[in-house]
This record gives sequence, C-alpha cells and structure tokens, in this order.
Amino acid sequence: MAALLSKERTIAKPGFNRWLIPPCALATHLCIGQAYALSVFNLPLTKQLGISHSIAGDWKLTELGWIFTIAIFVLGTSAALFGKWVQAVGPRKSGFVAALCWGIGFLVGALGIKTHQLWLVYLGYGVIGGCGLGIGYITPVSTLISWFPDRRGMSTGMAIMGFGGGALIASPLSDFLMKHFASATSTGVVATWVVLGLVYLVFMMGGAFGYRVPAEGWKPAGWVPPPEKAKTLITQHNVTPGEAIKTPQFWLLWVVLCFNVTAGIGVLGQASAMIQEMFKDRITPSAAAGFVGLLSIFNMAGRFSWASLSDKIGRKATYMCFFAIGTAMYALVPLTGKVGSVALFVACFCVIISMYGGGFATVPAYLADVFGTKYVSAVHGRLLTAWSAAGVLGPVLVNYIRQFQIDHGIPKNQAYNITMYIMAVLLVVGFFANLAVKPVKERYYERTAGIGGRAEHRVPA
Repeated sequence: MAALLSKERTIAKPGFNRWLIPPCALATHLCIGQAYALSVFNLPLTKQLGISHSIAGDWKLTELGWIFTIAIFVLGTSAALFGKWVQAVGPRKSGFVAALCWGIGFLVGALGIKTHQLWLVYLGYGVIGGCGLGIGYITPVSTLISWFPDRRGMSTGMAIMGFGGGALIASPLSDFLMKHFASATSTGVVATWVVLGLVYLVFMMGGAFGYRVPAEGWKPAGWVPPPEKAKTLITQHNVTPGEAIKTPQFWLLWVVLCFNVTAGIGVLGQASAMIQEMFKDRITPSAAAGFVGLLSIFNMAGRFSWASLSDKIGRKATYMCFFAIGTAMYALVPLTGKVGSVALFVACFCVIISMYGGGFATVPAYLADVFGTKYVSAVHGRLLTAWSAAGVLGPVLVNYIRQFQIDHGIPKNQAYNITMYIMAVLLVVGFFANLAVKPVKERYYERTAGIGGRAEHRVPA
C-alpha cells in the first residue's frame, strides 16, 4: 500500500490529459464541502432524546454550534501543520489520508450521537473530520497549479468551487436520508451520518487515486513563462514555507484573507434569520431557505468566475475589487432594510458572497504568484490559519453584536446595522493591506549550492 500511495507512482506518463485532474479535485472538495450544510442537522440534534420535541437532557443549539466552529478551526490549523507534509508526499497519499479522516470523523460522530456523548461528536466531526477538511482542502492546490501554470486562477477555482457547492448536494441528500431513516424512536441522524461517512470515503478515495503529477520540467505545449519584471508580483523564484512566514507579504495576505472571510462567514451563518428579522412578516422560513440556497449558488459560482477573471486582470486587482465593491455593499445593506427592498438586500448579499467564495479560490494562485509554485500547498496551509481566526471572529461579530443591540432596546430589524458597518470597515482595512503587497525581496528566495559551493538562485523552468 505504501508503494501504491507514493508520489513516484503518480508521475504522469507522456501524453497524459491534464483535464483529468480537476474532476479528482472536485471529488474531494464536493465531499468536504458538506461542512457548509452542517446546519441542516441542528434542529434534529436538539431532539435526539425527545424525537418529536426537545426534552430535558437534549442538546442546545449553542452547544451544537461548536461542532462547526471546531471543524473550521481544525481545518485551518491542520492545513498549517500538515501543509509541508502534503507537499512532500503528493496528492494521492494526502488525499487518501483526508478521505480516511473525513469518513471516520462521521462514523465517530455518529457514535457520539447514538450514545448522546457530545464530546465524541466534537472529536469525530470537529477534530478528526476537521483534519480531513484541512488536508483535503489543500491537497489539490499545488498539483493543479503545476498542471495549469497558464491558468492558475481558473484551475484552483474549479476545485475550490466544489467546496462552495458541496452544500447544494449535501443539504437535500441529508434531508432525504433523515426522512428515510426517521422512525418513532429515531430522528434518523445517526444512520444518515453513517451513510454519508461511507459515501464520502468512497468518492474521496476515487479522487485520491485519480491524481497524477507532471514529470519534472513539463509545461503545456506552446506555453512560455512570462518574463519576470521588477515590479510585478509574479515570480519565477521560490520561497520556502519557513521563509515565507518571515515576509511582510505573508502577513499582509493573512489579513487580506482573514478580513474577506470574516465579512462573509458571519453572514452565511445567520443568513436565514437575518432576512426574516430585517423583513419581518414578509419573508417566510421557506423563502429564507431559498435565499440561503441562492447564496450557495453565488458562493460556488464566484469561486470559478472571480478566480478565472484573476488570470486576466491579476490577483491583486481582483482583491481590490472584492474590498472596494464589498465595502459599498455592506454599507448599503442597512439602507435596504430602511427602504424595505428585499430585492436590493438579496442582490447585495449575492455579490458579497460571490466575492467571499472568490477570495478562497483566488488566494492559492496569489500565493503562487508571490512565493513561487514549488511550496504553494505548504504556504497555503499556513495561510489558512486566517480562516480559523475568521471562523470564530465572523460569527462572534454578527451574533454577539446583534444580541447586544437587542438587549439595549434596538428592534430586531435594525440589530444588524452596526455589524454591517463594522464589516465595511474591516474590508477597508483589507483593501489597504492588499494595496501594500509588493514583490518578495530577493533575500527570501530559496537558494541551492552553486559552482564552487557558492549559493545561487535556482529558477524553475
């Protein structure tokens, strides 16, 4: 098995079709994208003992909310911890491990639900599954960039689009399975988690064994690397992960990703409640659910469209669009509530969420531009700690400021206004952080022993 999973066994033979790689990446990301549909289990999990209604001893929503928070936190930390390992062992072995973690995470979580031990659910889905999320998320990145040096943004956008769209499959599938397995003595959640764990394990394994890496020196027919210019961000040099985190560029991009994600993730978690409270008696729960589904579509579409656009206008310019347009959209949201325009409210958030997804899809190519392609998975893994921070910061800003406002007599339909303005300010900070990103200084480049033992730069072909 060790030999079968080795990186050497995945080197593609001459004539291999590089377009076979994106479906493998999608197989991974569509599975782990289920994380965005986790909320479909929240209400059933509050009735595990009472079945038809909550009783004493049943879990509260506040307790269940930590499952997602732990999973996202572990996603970022595991991506940072294992990024260098993923880069070293190749996509097949790391994809195999991600599949095991994600599948086993569901099974351990199902055991926790069955025995009503919430700590087991935290351990299973949150920690073990969270490791599967982190490793699986970064597994395809360097492989796609190495196969598509001419279309870095589009290639990573295709894969990461799957993470945004995974909920579109997982949500109705989970609902169907719970109804199928539900009975007078069960909510159907346990059996649903077992089925999902096994199904995701199979599909992610298929993706893992489909990966191939290009042979040393391969490049697309007819493609010539663009000449490196002093003031452009695209470098032909490489920066190791250890050196990357010493650069100001890394931390500027950390702020860029963190604030872009913070602004979006807080809204995603409260989208249904927000539209119902801002437009009380006009939006039904079913309409709110439709709004959440629409946001998922724009989340997914934004990952591909914005990342593809970045190949034409550049990564830095793309993020300028995110922050400039996003600031305007967030500042406009309170006005949509004041004038009572549901259509304008929905339009604002569709644009906002498209840029939230686009930020995730564009950042791997941005890192490859700034730090080189050789270690991009490892550097990307470390940068995803920004996602961990945003996964806590975003929901806290939205939920706690809303509650503070309500506790001080502010009507619910106005309780989100201050939060929207705070999100706009965060995006302004992100705009200037992105503006400050400059090419990495030469002293951070990877060096190898040259003639006579002197250190020289090695520029990849």
